[in-house]
Amino acid sequence: MGLFKTAPRPMAHTLRVLARLLAYPDGELRAHLPLLRTALREEGALSHARLAEIEALMAQLARPDALDVEAEYVQLFDSGRRTALHLFEHVHGESRDRGSALVDLAQTYERAGLFLAPGQMPDYLPVALEFASTQPPREAASFLGEIAHLVNLIFAALEQRGSRYASVMGALLDLAGVPARPVELPLDEPLDALWEEPPAFDGCSSAARAAQPRAAVRVSRRAPACPSTDNAAQGVAR
Repeated sequence: MGLFKTAPRPMAHTLRVLARLLAYPDGELRAHLPLLRTALREEGALSHARLAEIEALMAQLARPDALDVEAEYVQLFDSGRRTALHLFEHVHGESRDRGSALVDLAQTYERAGLFLAPGQMPDYLPVALEFASTQPPREAASFLGEIAHLVNLIFAALEQRGSRYASVMGALLDLAGVPARPVELPLDEPLDALWEEPPAFDGCSSAARAAQPRAAVRVSRRAPACPSTDNAAQGVAR
């Protein structure tokens, strides 16, 4: 968990921009890149060096060869577990432990009055960032600190591939106050192995899920069901 001598800077807009940059780079995302760039600059939560890296990623996403940009995204994030954006795949894979971890994380969101759209996985990193963006800066940084070891794994895998998306993970580690650490990464499993039916889930493999059309991340806020949940958004329950 990150340690701060002073209160972290406001980061809500920055977290939402980083979540958006991790989404599928369709025409809508590319059209909004100037607004995303402006939001990062105005909030000022990132260092100049990190901001320059993020803007280099934005320039890459804005290339005129849109089909190649989209294909590169699919190849990067949907072709192996080391760069998977579903956080619990990096620690639980397809084991039953992942199911209970997903339930716990979803309940964390719900205690803050936030509910996922149908079919959305709570450990999808853009979803986690959308949640963090609703929290006060210190609580948001604390939440990022709790997932920093998983973000660092993805960071290392993206760095290994020479991907500019590594700058997004680096920015998240910066916001958490956690330095990036070297990680020795094993090779990705062959795609054929990823498509095999895991016995615990009868065919619900990570690769199969990734091949499904991507829905936009939507986290909605509802009125608390009872007064006891009113103060849940003041801290991150785990």
